[in-house]
Amino acid sequence: MIFLADKNKSAQNEFNEDGALIALTDENGKEVVFEILGVVDYDNDEFAVLIENSANADEVVIFKIQSLDDENEEFISIEDEELLNKVFELFKAQYDGYMKFE
Repeated sequence: MIFLADKNKSAQNEFNEDGALIALTDENGKEVVFEILGVVDYDNDEFAVLIENSANADEVVIFKIQSLDDENEEFISIEDEELLNKVFELFKAQYDGYMKFE
């Protein structure tokens, strides 16, 4: 699944009590708001670690970030379980002491 992010969209500039929010639009035109937990560089690519901005959200999602142009980015779902685990381990190491992981 691919989500699109408009860099000019106001949701990217919003903050809740925990951090920055970003509104992503899925392939069906549905907008979903996520909290940005962090960005990880791995193997010359950037990956966003996000959690849905919902009281029921209990797991993170990881997307590969791909720039389309100066104003738009794609957030691409990752199917490779090994890559997901590597990126998540890097994220945990990068944010150790700032976040609690279960």
